Amino acid sequence: MAIKRIEVGSRMSEAVIHNGTVYLSGSTADNLDQDIKGQTRETLGYIEHMLRKCGTSKSNLLSAVVWIKTFQDFPGMNAEWDKWVDPKNTPVRATVHSAELFDPRVRVEIKVIAALPDRPAKAARKPVAKRQTAKRQTTKRKAAKRR
Repeated sequence: MAIKRIEVGSRMSEAVIHNGTVYLSGSTADNLDQDIKGQTRETLGYIEHMLRKCGTSKSNLLSAVVWIKTFQDFPGMNAEWDKWVDPKNTPVRATVHSAELFDPRVRVEIKVIAALPDRPAKAARKPVAKRQTAKRQTTKRKAAKRR
């Protein structure tokens, strides 16, 4: 099965789609001057944007990993997560304390995996042989009427 890469860079892709599964890279807020709630809200907005770009949504989340700078931020991050996540389709999730992220101002990084939605099967077409047979029968009936 083919692998589709989205927003490919020299080091990594923002997303990879394979075998009906969407893998997003770890995402952070662009505005790192925000508190944990602001960074979480912005990060989740970006994740939702990328999921749409890949043809899926947060309702199809399978898994999430959340890295937070300090567990003092856990309640604030959870408050934003709970507002955002589809409560009927929550993914498995792990939250990990990570004192050092790529920039000391980063308070949260989130990585998700989602399923692509099932696509309805296309209506089956009649096999060519049957269509030709039906056409021949119509031609034979018309010929018989002319006699």
